[in-house]
Amino acid sequence: MTLPLFRKLTFYLLALATLTACHRQLPKSTVYFPSKGDNWVHLAPEKADMDAALLEQAVAFAKTQETTQMTPNFSTQEEIFGKLLGPMPTSRAATNGVVLRHGYIVAEWGDTQHPDPTYSVAKSVLSTLAGITIERGMIPDIHDPVAKLIHDGGYESDQNKAITWENHLQQTSEWEGTLWGKNSDFVGKEAFGKGERKPRTLQKPGAFYEYNDVRINRMALSLLRLWKKPLPDVVRDEIMNPIGASDSWRYVTYPNAVADIDGKQMPSVSGGTRWGGGLWISALDEARFGYLFLRQGRWGDRQIVSPAWVKQATTPSPVGPDYGYLWWLNTGTSQTGKKAWPDAPTTSFAAIGAGSNTIWVDPEHDIVIVWRWHNGNPNELIKRVLAAVKK
Repeated sequence: MTLPLFRKLTFYLLALATLTACHRQLPKSTVYFPSKGDNWVHLAPEKADMDAALLEQAVAFAKTQETTQMTPNFSTQEEIFGKLLGPMPTSRAATNGVVLRHGYIVAEWGDTQHPDPTYSVAKSVLSTLAGITIERGMIPDIHDPVAKLIHDGGYESDQNKAITWENHLQQTSEWEGTLWGKNSDFVGKEAFGKGERKPRTLQKPGAFYEYNDVRINRMALSLLRLWKKPLPDVVRDEIMNPIGASDSWRYVTYPNAVADIDGKQMPSVSGGTRWGGGLWISALDEARFGYLFLRQGRWGDRQIVSPAWVKQATTPSPVGPDYGYLWWLNTGTSQTGKKAWPDAPTTSFAAIGAGSNTIWVDPEHDIVIVWRWHNGNPNELIKRVLAAVKK
């Protein structure tokens, strides 16, 4: 080997070694993700650029807002929602919650480890599962009619055959039928309690918004037929385990909600706890789910659902209230022109269930608030927490 060639080779080898060393020394992402378990790091508010006294006042307010809608033993459940299809727990925790800033716990109150029914927060979990389904290519196009893939009789009528996956996710499907003993029209005091509705003329899919659990339960059944695996297991494997959720949560099904999937009997899940069952989960596990969306669908080094999906799911539909893909929004672009939470950024969004159960996500301030079993408007706590933000 000639000397010039040797020198060139030595130069390139040294350069490569230097680059490799520099690569090894690059700092890891400073974004904090809690590991699985009870060792979620608590941070003093001041270290998260928050005023400790004002944050303490916010928490003190939250503690006074115990719900009067849902009794501690759920004795008013059927009066409010109608005849149960699934089980209910015998008791629940009192009002509780947690505030995250930059992923760290800066405030916590009540029993945040008690797994309680979270009602329609489950819809936002199903929305995320739908996003994963689409990104896996199991649904080629969100604008496709569901009938293109699902052939179980649920989408064959003139009313139902044009329903798209997006219609379901935006609660504009206008699906017509009966599922698990509940009719999509919500007519009947015994079946629907105070939630019963007057008969009306159905609109074309996509033309009319109606918050309707029967239709979301129908979407869940359709997802089950694609996955060919019980959805509680899918939620566990694709969402809860990757974000390090505890082992206490359960997705409880109705005993009669069973479908034949390739000759096997599999349970189908609901989009809430209106008629019992549903997602039973702790506030801390809910905080993990909210934090997943604050971090644009990423957890650690894993992209569970894409940032594009997070953006799409939190974009308002052209019909109805500030509502995305089973997420509540704050853009103020609905027909009323008013923000759901006047003191919150327009970019914030939330998963909300009866009770009230709230997971509020604020990308602008890097905050997640979980507030459970409260009687007030989430804005009343949100504005108090935001008042504590220094920068």
